[in-house]
Amino acid sequence: MNIENLEAFVYVIHYGSFNKAADMLFLSQPSVTARIQTLERELDCKLFDRFGRQIQLTEKGKQFLPYAQQILQTYQKGRVQLHKQKALPNVVRIGCTISVANYIIPDVLPVLKTNYPDLTFKLSVATTDDIMNQVLNKELDVGFVRNVAHPHLQSIKLYTDPITLYVHEGHSFIDNYEVTIKDIEQEALVFFECGALDWLQLHRVFENLDNPPQIEYMTDNLETAKKLVLNKAGICFLPSLCVSKEVSEEKLFPIYFPEVSNISLQTNLINLHGENSTVYNSLLDMAKEILLSKQSFLKS
Repeated sequence: MNIENLEAFVYVIHYGSFNKAADMLFLSQPSVTARIQTLERELDCKLFDRFGRQIQLTEKGKQFLPYAQQILQTYQKGRVQLHKQKALPNVVRIGCTISVANYIIPDVLPVLKTNYPDLTFKLSVATTDDIMNQVLNKELDVGFVRNVAHPHLQSIKLYTDPITLYVHEGHSFIDNYEVTIKDIEQEALVFFECGALDWLQLHRVFENLDNPPQIEYMTDNLETAKKLVLNKAGICFLPSLCVSKEVSEEKLFPIYFPEVSNISLQTNLINLHGENSTVYNSLLDMAKEILLSKQSFLKS
């Protein structure tokens, strides 16, 4: 039995005429009539009585109607399920910067896996430029990167991470309400350099001081910078998310200055327009929710 014939039968009943059913199905009226006639031959019964331009279901037609509707509904549900499965890749390839890999991905992926247990996740750590190029070349499905824009990419801000000065336990800045940005001139400084424009703003702050701070250690690795501070080698301006655990354990302490209050690192989630939208939207929603809870904790 042809699904299209069943569809024509239900449409004729729903719209009350062969002509209206033909319009909704983008068919000619004779094509709809032919489908109904084929269905009647297959069922070996008459489905409609015709009175001029008026039509009416026969008793056999009334008996068959709920079965036809059920068959169509089952067919549509099957199509939706197949398309849903087709829309999801077997392996989701995610690119991210090292900071996202260390402090965001471990919280986000287990939640995503719970929602999509059949998916496998492949994670690649790279620079923002490399991730963007790999997404454009369809080598990655989605990417966590710094703030970028490209006409072929969907790029939505995921979060902004404030950059704050952190000092180790026992440092003189803790509970010193008179400390100012000038006081860092006398401090040994650990400098985390990631190459983003945000860090250039820190350099401008340093340039406005009478004496530049003593940068004793420079590194492009957040964990290295953090551990140097923990080992009391110096103090460091760091993104807040990377030190949430140490702050909660009172091993590191934030020191706030008005001069750096507007400096932050922005992370965006990117993908090709129209590609992997289901996974992309789920990642975006879950990551935002998790980050919101983390940032609420840091502010408390």
